[in-house]
Amino acid sequence: MSDERVASRYAKSLLELSQEKGSLEKVYADMLSFTKTLNGSRDLSLVLRNPIIKHDKKLAILNSVFGSSMSELTMAFFRIITQKNREAILESVAVEFVKQYNLISGIQKATVTTAVPLTPELRATFQQMVVERTGGMKVELQEVVNPAVVGGYILRIGDQQIDNSVRTNVQKLKNKFKENPYITKL
Repeated sequence: MSDERVASRYAKSLLELSQEKGSLEKVYADMLSFTKTLNGSRDLSLVLRNPIIKHDKKLAILNSVFGSSMSELTMAFFRIITQKNREAILESVAVEFVKQYNLISGIQKATVTTAVPLTPELRATFQQMVVERTGGMKVELQEVVNPAVVGGYILRIGDQQIDNSVRTNVQKLKNKFKENPYITKL
């Protein structure tokens, strides 16, 4: 079975258990914190994936880094994962947990890339665009500033992408000119 499917199953089990125990919000916060920490610490990520390091050492590291800040349910989950020798997929489990949480909570993540930071009015406009395209889901909008966009925007909602950037429009125009046999190079 692929690691992705295993991670998805572990995430679903943790989600259902945390709902049952009434600690869904706390475990969600724990998974966000865990993912953020792993993204910020390449060493920790490598330690969890390293097959040479013993599982009890990995659990000790997880306890020392997260033990005081995470719920008992999350720490018990970490213990189970290490007992099953599945530390390498912990990051994938956390990411999948957040995806499944967003799905059951009706939250749609979207990313908007622009050349300059968004004004509050533009931010509200993009949030409204996402709400309309997703059928009224709550919106979690991430903003990315990339000067290479030049102007316009690139909006990514799930696996859909709306590219209305000047850069892309200029590229499309160049391609049209290339296709037209009547236009000669100047």
